[in-house]
Amino acid sequence: MRFARPLLAGVLLSLAACGGAEGSARVVIPPGASLRSASDSLENHGVIRNGALFRLYAKLRGGDRSIQAGTYVLRRGANWESVLDALREGRGIVASFTIPEGYSLAQAVPVIARALKVPEDSVIAAVRDTALLRHLDLPTPTIEGYLFPDTYVFPEGTSARVAIRATVERFERAWKSEWEARLDSMAMTKHDIVTLASIIEKEARLPQERPVISAVYLNRLRDGMMLQADPTVQYARGFHANRVLYSDLAIESPYNTYRVKGLPPGPIAAPGEASLLAAVFPANVPYKFFVAYPDGHHEFRRTFAEHVVAVRASRQAWSAYQQRQRALAAQRAAQQPAPGPGR
Repeated sequence: MRFARPLLAGVLLSLAACGGAEGSARVVIPPGASLRSASDSLENHGVIRNGALFRLYAKLRGGDRSIQAGTYVLRRGANWESVLDALREGRGIVASFTIPEGYSLAQAVPVIARALKVPEDSVIAAVRDTALLRHLDLPTPTIEGYLFPDTYVFPEGTSARVAIRATVERFERAWKSEWEARLDSMAMTKHDIVTLASIIEKEARLPQERPVISAVYLNRLRDGMMLQADPTVQYARGFHANRVLYSDLAIESPYNTYRVKGLPPGPIAAPGEASLLAAVFPANVPYKFFVAYPDGHHEFRRTFAEHVVAVRASRQAWSAYQQRQRALAAQRAAQQPAPGPGR
């Protein structure tokens, strides 16, 4: 019987070595994951072809209880022996993080630090790297806005400096060379465009509205009006809240576009490609005002008088929405079972 187990394991291994998909897959094995859930994930990603047989092979090899949690990059159709060894020894584990569109450095730094398993201070130092600031020709003390939104995968042990440079290189690949020709005609720099795109990213809820929002801000800049962009006030305030209060509008900051004309000194978040495109190619519309509605859309207007009417209608819509939300919350509370008797 002692010889039957390795013999059967060898047979299973030979059955598995019959070709398969090509390339690599990123597979997440969460802490405490069972061999079943791990093998199912491996099968779903094409690393192995038969999860049930792989589990049997792992049990015969005595490796069914020793897999390590982590994010792995594994070759599709790989030899089962190499896959099992990787899971047992933690080989192939990578650091992975995602920067969503609209993330600020304040939001991104802890995400990156946690993924790389490094102190937040090292990430902060990396986003303040003077060589990187000179490379991008930035007037700001950090690379805010230039961490391009994407999912990044690095070998375990990657430094914060290497990871941050990779996100900036991703931004540089996203920036289209043909956009440079637009800068002169718009009398704007690349930094101006990224700054505007970051505001668009924070304002837009519907993709089709991005070029229109861009046009509103560019029309206001052209006419010497203040941008009065709520997201810049939230950035100046230093923390996010669903509403901007009248008291917030008095904040002394170059990022408070209710008090300072023109664009803020730099981006307030990481814009995605769609917002960059909207900043470079705004819609051809005459609007200078807009107001948000509960369903995420904005109403755009040309004059302040028209805007006042739209704001009144928006407030009514928000009031009705909040009433509905309160009614739904009360209904859900009424449907909750009563607590049992105390012990």
